[in-house]
Amino acid sequence: MTQTTQVVEITEAASVHVKEMMRHNGEEGAFLRVAVNGGGCSGLTYGMGFEKERGADDDLYEQHDLQILIARDDAPILNGTIVDYKQSLMGGGFTINNPNAIASCGCGTSFRTAKKTGTPENC
Repeated sequence: MTQTTQVVEITEAASVHVKEMMRHNGEEGAFLRVAVNGGGCSGLTYGMGFEKERGADDDLYEQHDLQILIARDDAPILNGTIVDYKQSLMGGGFTINNPNAIASCGCGTSFRTAKKTGTPENC
């Protein structure tokens, strides 16, 4: 069953680039997984990747014709997060704005919340 209340917002710009990456990597029809992993200099890192199958502990969301998987354990940490894609003169990349992050480090991919802690490592 597809969830109607979104945990993570994928902007239209981000979805365009995700779909391009899917085509380029032969992953059409795959799910986009948005995840939280232990590690990084602040304790947690974001993860995004493609998956062919939905796990038993995954919730399914749909935005901009993308099917998005989020593990139920990650949903409270990611709730309200916006994934965007920004283009600049120096290139482009995904940006993640998580209102639950209480600290982040200079690398931009590591963060800490009051809800889950990890073992800090170098960026």
